[in-house]
Formats: sequence, structure tokens, C-alpha cells
Amino acid sequence: MPSFAPDEPGQIFMMDLNEQNPRAQALTISDGFDKTSFNPHGISTFIDKDHTVYLYVVNHPHMKSTVEIFKFEKQQRSLVHLKTIEHELLQSVNDIVALGPEQFYATRDHYFTSHFLSLLEMFIGLQWTYVLFYSPREVKVVAGGFSSANGITVSLDKKYIYVADVMAKNIHVMKIHDNWDLTRLKVIQLDTLVDNLTIDPDTGDILAGCHPNAMKLLVYNPKDPPGSEVLRIQDVLSEKPRISTEYANSGSVLQGSSVASVYNRRLLIGTIFHKALYCVL
Repeated sequence: MPSFAPDEPGQIFMMDLNEQNPRAQALTISDGFDKTSFNPHGISTFIDKDHTVYLYVVNHPHMKSTVEIFKFEKQQRSLVHLKTIEHELLQSVNDIVALGPEQFYATRDHYFTSHFLSLLEMFIGLQWTYVLFYSPREVKVVAGGFSSANGITVSLDKKYIYVADVMAKNIHVMKIHDNWDLTRLKVIQLDTLVDNLTIDPDTGDILAGCHPNAMKLLVYNPKDPPGSEVLRIQDVLSEKPRISTEYANSGSVLQGSSVASVYNRRLLIGTIFHKALYCVL
């Protein structure tokens, strides 16, 4: 896959969708954190009882996997780094969903950490990746059997976890138990590679950033770029969830869509390596 800014470190951007004409703004990060090796991946927010906003970030410094916890300072539009979390089970981490203070689920998208073996793993079709639960007291694998566990999010009522298996082209619906274990209730099969998942805050629908053509994504050709697709899944817990297309493009406007988030009839679509698209619905 290409990188259009290979020498630039990663950044966290913010858009205030309450504004009339929102713009992406890079958040400053506090001193004491190694910003030169910052390589952010999945992100999740947790809002405490005192309304403090914490940002959890999957980071890959020097191709390793850590989880960084920041506190968001609204007035300064900045992030204060609080803690780096490392653990032997936090390998090849893709996405994260925070459920409490230092409590989160995270996905592992490859079993092997070497580039060659991870490619071999993908082509053989091994189902060795998993979802883990982390807290200061306990770290454990809570669901397995994924080809490549990718995006993860939680339902509005905090009772269910949704996990995208990108290579299997499906979404797993899982029930959360009191001990944080997960039970797989159903699998929603799709006809596209499902990357990251978010929840519509008004309806509880799943929004999925997807890749309609895997080879165009893996073997990049600027003359025939990978397309973009955003799906909406309604009635997730019903016997027949309704699936509709929220956005689709051949790659002429947006390449390699990986995530979509909606708020107040405004849709923001992110990509792996291209750009972000802002839409008014």
C-alpha cells in the first residue's frame, strides 16, 4: 500500500461537527511523549462521570503494538499523554473500544508478527486471531476463530460487541457477560471486505467502512485505484438485518475507505492512506 507522507509521524485530528463549516484540526500532544515514532491505528473515546474525555489509541511505534491513553483538553484543543499500556497479548493490535477507566476490548488482526508469515497466514486462511479484554487486574482472550479480527465497537446499550472480520467479509455480533467474556450470537455475512465499525448515535445502526476489491487495495495502481464503500446495517439483532449502501465510489473521489462516522446527518469517511470525505446527508 502507498504512503503519501512516508516521512511524517502520525497525528490525531479533530472535527467539530456542530460547526457550520467544520474543518480538520491537528491536536497538539503534550511533551514527554515520543511524537516522532507515533503511528496511530484504532482509536476510541471514554467519557468519565465528571465529563472528562479520554482517548485510547492503538499505536505502532517501530512496528510494535501499544495502547496510549490521553486526556482531551477541549479549551486548548490538545491531548495530554497519561499512560502507555504494553502486554504480551497486545500484539498486532488493530482496533480498540474503551468501556471504562483502563478497560477495553482490542482486536488482533494477524497471529504472526513477521511480515512474511502474516502474508502467508492471510493466503492460507488461518483463523487464529482474536479479541482480548484488558483491565489493570486481568488480561485475557475473550473470543477467537477470526481470519483477521479488525474493527470493533459496542452497541448503544453497552450489551453487545460488534467485530469485523475483514478477510471473512462478515460482522460478528457478541454478547457481553458480567465477567467481560463474549458469546457469539450471530454472524452477518457481507459481500465486501469489512474494515472498521461505528455506531449511529441516533439509531444504533452499524456503519461499516468497506473495501469492495481486495486486490486493488493490496496491489495499488493509481490509474485504477481501490474504490470505497460504506454500508449501514439496521436491525442488527433481528433474524434478517437490513443492509443498505450509504456511500460508494469507484476511487475517483475516495480511495480505500476504512471507516465512517455519522452525527446529526453529517457523514465523515476515513481511508487507509488517501484522505477523508465530509458529506451532508
